[in-house]
Amino acid sequence: MTSQHLASHGTPNAPLFSVDKQIPLARREPLAARFYGRRQGDHVSPLVLHFHGGAFVGGSLEGGSCVSGLLAEAGAVVISLDYPLAPAHPFPQAVETVYAALLWAWRARHKLAGHDAPVFLAGEEAGGNIAAAVSLMARDRQEPALAGQILLSPMLDPCLATASLRDAKAGPVGCQWADGWHGYLARMEDASHPYAAPGAALRLTGLPPTLLVTAQDDPLRDEVQAYAARLRAAGLVAHDTVLAAPTGWPCSYLNPASCASDWAPVVLQQFRDFLAGPAAGPAAHHSPSTTS
Repeated sequence: MTSQHLASHGTPNAPLFSVDKQIPLARREPLAARFYGRRQGDHVSPLVLHFHGGAFVGGSLEGGSCVSGLLAEAGAVVISLDYPLAPAHPFPQAVETVYAALLWAWRARHKLAGHDAPVFLAGEEAGGNIAAAVSLMARDRQEPALAGQILLSPMLDPCLATASLRDAKAGPVGCQWADGWHGYLARMEDASHPYAAPGAALRLTGLPPTLLVTAQDDPLRDEVQAYAARLRAAGLVAHDTVLAAPTGWPCSYLNPASCASDWAPVVLQQFRDFLAGPAAGPAAHHSPSTTS
């Protein structure tokens, strides 16, 4: 079944066209997805697989529409995936399902976005975790070759012990991210698996260029910046930006109306620069960006 949408994302541009479809996956149930943008004649566009937030246990295609819409406005053809949620589907079910969808998109990229279209992964919060994990998986399984990954305040560290989380009065008790990790990691030993907690991965070589975006008031800021530093220490391309407060991240971008926020044009420009050529994009490290 297919449904179509016209959604405005808080920019002067015309509303973006999106359509809901089912993606056929090998040896799995079809996966619901929302497609944004479309191939423009013979023009080749970046193809982005996007994963919404929701602390592994919630979220939806609608909740991911703000970031998906910004990626499409930046010039990409976007496939936002309705991946399986915990606790009904604990690790590694979401990661394996998304990897199967990535293989489908890779094989269909010529039709979707143009001949040899570059393929990116993108996600916010829990979706950022999944994007980082599937990037590691694609490297380890030696297919497909990714052009880059875009991570917005990704959940990378189940320890929840960073200063930015403590400053936000978020921690192991009564915290949405702690509850999400608890639902996602069914076994204690899963917390040390690099596909579950990419921030603790010991081997980072071979990963594609990475754009990481966080904010001064983002409780996940410290783990994002630590991952960026580790990527650069491994000799990889990593662009990280810290948006000026207030942003309300990561909760604010889960609201479709948040793309009218002051930070949205800054993020849109980051997407445009990175998708145009991640290895030659903005400087490898950014000071806090102004959103006013």
